[in-house]
Amino acid sequence: YQVKPEDVPADAVTSSGSGLDPDISPEYAKLQIRRVAEQNKLDVKQVEKLVADHTTGRTLGFMGEPRVNVLELNTTLKALAKG
Repeated sequence: YQVKPEDVPADAVTSSGSGLDPDISPEYAKLQIRRVAEQNKLDVKQVEKLVADHTTGRTLGFMGEPRVNVLELNTTLKALAKG
């Protein structure tokens, strides 16, 4: 699976000021779905659903950007991989 440079979202190559931001863009998460599924021996569709389940929209429908909570997603992935 090859990614074109123009398809790489900005947050994939930058970090927050603190470096502790627990969220990534849905675009960045989508780039990692296949790898995460393989590493955790899960179905790609299952990981896609988990990413969708852990994605929040804009606050009040217009403020900020949609984000994926990586901490919550990783906790769910870890629990599924153990099961």
